[in-house]
Amino acid sequence: MKKNSIIKIDFIKTPTASVNTAQDLKKFWHKVKPLICLRQKHFDEVWKKGSDEEIFAELVFCLFTPQSKAVSCWAAVGELADKAMLLTAQAKDIALTINKVRFRNNKAKYAVEARKLFLENGKIKIKEKLASFKDIYKLRDWIIKNITGIGYKEAGHFLRNIAIGKDLAILDRHILKNLKKLGVIKEIPKTLSPKIYFEIEKQMQTFSKETKIPMGHMDMLLWCKESGGIFK
Repeated sequence: MKKNSIIKIDFIKTPTASVNTAQDLKKFWHKVKPLICLRQKHFDEVWKKGSDEEIFAELVFCLFTPQSKAVSCWAAVGELADKAMLLTAQAKDIALTINKVRFRNNKAKYAVEARKLFLENGKIKIKEKLASFKDIYKLRDWIIKNITGIGYKEAGHFLRNIAIGKDLAILDRHILKNLKKLGVIKEIPKTLSPKIYFEIEKQMQTFSKETKIPMGHMDMLLWCKESGGIFK
């Protein structure tokens, strides 16, 4: 990957708001909707114009994010790309480079294993594989089954970030906390089995239709409420 070929992206600051009801959420959405649409446009460009290497970089980012800060993880991916390490380096060398990513040794191994899955004749071939799936849920299942370190949350995050998984839920503790606060779910589950994940995803999709807030906006909307900004 050429130096600086990773698509640069900034943290977009947003207004903050007290959101306790669905009506509060809709009002907040109207305030930040232009900024969410701007970020969605970026995701669309990644899929439409991004190279296989850039799509793979998004996958590595989502492998890095569990229990780590998103901004630090994307900076780590950018550093690997700038040093031409993302597509060639061994796991031990990647681990030494991504020192701001938690559990870096395991995550470096996951990145190398994922790279092997999509490597053909020394080149990453990922877009064609992803595009061959016509059912986004089957694609998510395939990703989870074949890529170590990826669960339903990370797979949904990856597919959202490349604009082909807009209707999928990305369920982390912050989203679950807000879904409970808004009355979408009765309680936060102690564990997220696939069955429970699917049930909450359906409830979130129903809430999305009722409020007319697109699922592709919902995750970013709840996140910017928590963090005061939009990233990835």
